[in-house]
Amino acid sequence: MFYNPAMAHLYKKTFKGRTYWYAREVHRVGGKVRVKWQKYLGTPETILARFEEGGEPERPIRLRTEPFGALFAAHVLEEELDTIGIVDSVVPRAARETGPTVGDYFFYAWANRMIAPKSKRALEAWYRKSAIQHIRQVDVGELTSERYWEKWNRVSRRQVEEIGRRFFETIWSRRTVSPETLLFDTTNYFTYMATKTQSELAVRGHNKSGKHQLRQIGVGLLLDRESSLPLYYTVYPGNLHDSKLFHQIMDEIFGVLCGFGDGERELTVVFDKGMNSEDTLARIDSESQLHFITTYSTYFAEEFARLDPKHFHPLDIPKNRALRQEGREGDLVLAYRSTLTLWGRERTVVVTFNPVTKRKKLYDFTRKMERLRSELIEYRRKYHSREPQWRSPTKITARYHKLCEDLYISPKYYHLTFTNGTMSFRKDLAEISAHQAMMGKNIIVTDNHTWSTEAIVTASLDRSRIENQFRTSKASCHVRVNPLFHWTDGKIRCHLLTCVIALACLRLLELKVGGGHSAKKIMEQMHNLNRVLSWRRGARMAQEQIEEPTELQTYVLAQLGYHVKDGSVLQLAS
Repeated sequence: MFYNPAMAHLYKKTFKGRTYWYAREVHRVGGKVRVKWQKYLGTPETILARFEEGGEPERPIRLRTEPFGALFAAHVLEEELDTIGIVDSVVPRAARETGPTVGDYFFYAWANRMIAPKSKRALEAWYRKSAIQHIRQVDVGELTSERYWEKWNRVSRRQVEEIGRRFFETIWSRRTVSPETLLFDTTNYFTYMATKTQSELAVRGHNKSGKHQLRQIGVGLLLDRESSLPLYYTVYPGNLHDSKLFHQIMDEIFGVLCGFGDGERELTVVFDKGMNSEDTLARIDSESQLHFITTYSTYFAEEFARLDPKHFHPLDIPKNRALRQEGREGDLVLAYRSTLTLWGRERTVVVTFNPVTKRKKLYDFTRKMERLRSELIEYRRKYHSREPQWRSPTKITARYHKLCEDLYISPKYYHLTFTNGTMSFRKDLAEISAHQAMMGKNIIVTDNHTWSTEAIVTASLDRSRIENQFRTSKASCHVRVNPLFHWTDGKIRCHLLTCVIALACLRLLELKVGGGHSAKKIMEQMHNLNRVLSWRRGARMAQEQIEEPTELQTYVLAQLGYHVKDGSVLQLAS
C-alpha cells in the first residue's frame, strides 16, 4: 500500500444501550494515547437521515492535484530492476556523504526522462509539483543541478560502463527467452558545447539531424530483434566512422553475445552496410556460431542491382500479404536470390525490389533533374551575356558540382561543354538509365545459407526497430537526449546512461502492458492519473486519495500488479 494514512478516524461510543459516533484524532503523549480533537457526528439514525435528506456535503476549502500514475509506474520498474542498488554497489556512499545516494540521483533522472524530460536545473521544481512524496520519500530540495554535478563528478567512465553492464544483465535475467537475432546500429546527438571546451567525445562530424556545425556524440546500440530490448550500448566520439567503431567494439559485443550462448545455439547480428569491413566480417567468420545479415551498396554489385524485375518473384511476408488484401498486387516487394564471393567467402545474396520505393525515387530524381536543367539554362545565359563572375568555364563547372552536392545528386548525369565562347550541356542517357534501373533495389548479404529468402529479408527489414528506438530517444515528449547541455565527458556519459535506462524501461513497460499500446500512449495516460489532496474546514491535515482511474489506467496498473480501491493504490493479491 502506497499512501500515508490520516490520523483522523471514526470512534463509536455506547451509552445506555444507544450508539453514538464521533470523528476524532489521537496521538501519543509520554507513551499514552491522548485525544487531540473530537467532533460529534450523531447516532446512526441521525447520520442516515442527513444522507436521505440529500443535504449537500461540506465542500473542501482547498484542493490540489499532483501527477501520480507515470511516476508510480517508474517506481514499480525501479523496484523490479533495482537501478538504485546497482549504482550504489558500483559507486558507494562517500565517508561523510548525506542525502540521496548516487543511485537515487540516477533514478530521479531516468524516471523524469521516461515521463517529461527536463533539464537538471528544472528537476527540483518538476518533482516538487509531483506526487513523489506519496510514492517514496525524498528531500526534493536536494535534486538541484549543482548536486547532480557534484554526484556525477564521482562516477568514472569505468563505473558508468559497469553500471550499464549490470543493468542489462538484470533485465535479461528476468526474460524467459534469450535473444537469437540481434540488431546493431548507431546514431549521433548534437550538443551546444563551445568549441574551446575540452572533450574527447564531442567533436564535429556528419550529424544525422543536419546540425553539422555543432559538436556531436555518437552512440551505438545492440538490440534484441524479438523484444526490441537493448543488450548493450557504447558511447564514442562523434567523428568516428561506423565501420571503425564496429571493429573496435567487436570484442565487447562478442562478450555480450557469449553471455547468452549455451554452447550450441547460433546467433545472428543484423547491421547496415556502413559497418562493413574486411576485418569486421573476418572476425564474425572466425566465430562458428555467429552469423550476420548486412546490406551492400548497389554501386559495388551493379550486375545484381540492374537486373530486370522479371527475374524477381513476390515474397511471402506480412507486408505483401497486407498489400494483397488491399488489392495492390503491383506494389508487392519482389526478390532475387543468388550467391557472390565477398570478403573472401561465398555469401548468399538477396536483391529486393520495391515498386513503391522506385516510384518515389523516380519522382524525386525527375524533380532534381528538372532543377538542374533550369539552373544550367540560367548558367548558359549568364555565360553568353558575359556577366561578371560568369565568364570562367572552370568556375561555372564548380558551381554546377556544388549545386549537385546540395541536391544530393551525381553531377555525371549532365555533361557541360565550353567551345568558342559558347556553353552547351546534354544528358548522359546511359548513366541516367543505369541509375533508374537500380531504383527500388536493395542488396542483402548473409552467411545464413540455410535461411529462407523471406526470413533473410524480414530480418533485414527489422532494422527499423532499432531506428524506432533512436527516434524515441530524440523525441521531445520522452527520453529526449538532444540537445546535450553537459560540458564534461563524465557528465555526458552519466546523462546518456540515464537516457538508455529510460529507453529500456519504456520498452519494458510496453512489453508488460501489452495490447499493442505504445510507451508514449501509456505514459501520457498514466501521467494524467493524479493524486488529490483536499483540505476541509477545521481539519489539520489534508485528505489524500487517488483519482478514479480510466479503463486504460486501470489496465496498466493491473498489468503492473496494482489497483486503486477507495482512493488508495493497493497491490494485487498474488
